[in-house]
Amino acid sequence: MQQRSDGRTPDQVRPISFELNIAPHATGSVLVAMGNTRVICGVTVEETVPRWMKEQGVTGGWLTSEYSMLPYSTTTRKPRDISKGRLDGRSTEIQRLIGRSLRAVVNLEKLGPRTMWVDCDVLQADGGTRTAAITGASLAVALACRKIAEAKKVDAPPIKKLVAAVSAGILDGRAIVDLNYEEDKAVTVDFNVVATEDGEFVEVQGSGEEATFAQDELDQMMTLARKGIADLIAVQRAVLARIMVSPVQG
Repeated sequence: MQQRSDGRTPDQVRPISFELNIAPHATGSVLVAMGNTRVICGVTVEETVPRWMKEQGVTGGWLTSEYSMLPYSTTTRKPRDISKGRLDGRSTEIQRLIGRSLRAVVNLEKLGPRTMWVDCDVLQADGGTRTAAITGASLAVALACRKIAEAKKVDAPPIKKLVAAVSAGILDGRAIVDLNYEEDKAVTVDFNVVATEDGEFVEVQGSGEEATFAQDELDQMMTLARKGIADLIAVQRAVLARIMVSPVQG
């Protein structure tokens, strides 16, 4: 199987690691590293719900996300959004994706009348920041759910299953998974796939970069993405097993 510029095979994700509980004031926190991309994912639980839920009589809780790239995360300084007076379109899109991905695996009714804030801050960007954020935040949410269960705020951890995300693309006519920045700039097709540990999709985003793609190329990318997500969730599970965490509902 032909190797890529960083030595990986087309179906191989970058080395991934998780450092847990790095933010002591967060309910759950993880520093995720996928290759040279590093993201801090922190979860804070507030004992209240958004006003719109109260006004509309919506029961249960809520989960929402914020995403940002720190100024020094890229090779040239990226100004903070606050300096521009508004959130840029890319950040808005990504934080909505993170929120949707995690709400798909959290039982909001069992969370109760509280809000789970998921903050994802990119320390170092080398492609795949949104997918790394989702994959790391899944673990951070699992830790937070366990913590509120241990505090007897809920009967059982309200996370139903783990979720992960990975990119895929077509580079020089072949499908590859988990693009780094160099590859992301060069691909003719770019996909992001979010799926749960039982193989169900949460979201599939994809487009041609001034190009079209065929059905067989789509099939190849989805096959690689499925394998990549399975590989990522296996690492998530191994990390949780080492600290003897049962992260999901029994």
